[in-house]
Amino acid sequence: MMWERVADRICDFIRKKVELANADGVVVGVSGGVDSATVAFLSVRALGSDRVFATIMPEIGVTTEEDVEDAKLVCETLGIEYRYVEINPLLESFSRTFGESDSLAFANVKPRVRMIINYYYANRLNRLVAGTGNKSELKVGYFTKYGDGGVDFLPIGDLYKTEVFELAKYLGVPERIISKKPSARLWKGQTDEDEMGISYQKLDAILKGIEAGMEKVEMVEKLGVSAEEVEKVISMVEKSRHKRELPPIAPVRGLIDV
Repeated sequence: MMWERVADRICDFIRKKVELANADGVVVGVSGGVDSATVAFLSVRALGSDRVFATIMPEIGVTTEEDVEDAKLVCETLGIEYRYVEINPLLESFSRTFGESDSLAFANVKPRVRMIINYYYANRLNRLVAGTGNKSELKVGYFTKYGDGGVDFLPIGDLYKTEVFELAKYLGVPERIISKKPSARLWKGQTDEDEMGISYQKLDAILKGIEAGMEKVEMVEKLGVSAEEVEKVISMVEKSRHKRELPPIAPVRGLIDV
């Protein structure tokens, strides 16, 4: 069965990363969404429930009660220890210091605050932070640099979003989580597809077309997408390239006398 093989390979990957780091396990930020639920299920399958620690980090007033309940459901279903940490006090402190709270720059503070909390627990517990990014969002840069992108490894980073849904079903992630409209909850009412301006079905079709070396005209003819959508995705991939690379280093070694 394909998804069994996929799950087994990811679990081997998780075990090896933890062993190589001489870590005691992983920390996973569990949001109530399908990506983090899938990573939590895979981590427990790979390491056992006692080696997986979860954080639930809502922003009261933005994070829905449904998300909090679903995050707790994942942790309780898997039998993993978790900490519930409301991020509002940290955001309020930041807002008081800089005098604003409604820009995109401020919205990106939220995943960065959550990254700090995850690494706080990872440092305390000698664990690695397991990221929850999928291939679709990584490819187009739909993540915050040094926020939800600030992790030690990415178990589902080679799975497109539509494939994550399929793996989640195989793993037994609750259907109410799988069927929920994906949202990073950067602000009230925000959804991922609305913010990106394209559905995951079309996004994944185009990304797979790019990966297969298809020309733009061929994608329009064969994938049921428009030329504008293809151009949009290609532009997103190119503009976000810096997010997928290590910070560049200026080469000066040849100029220095040894």
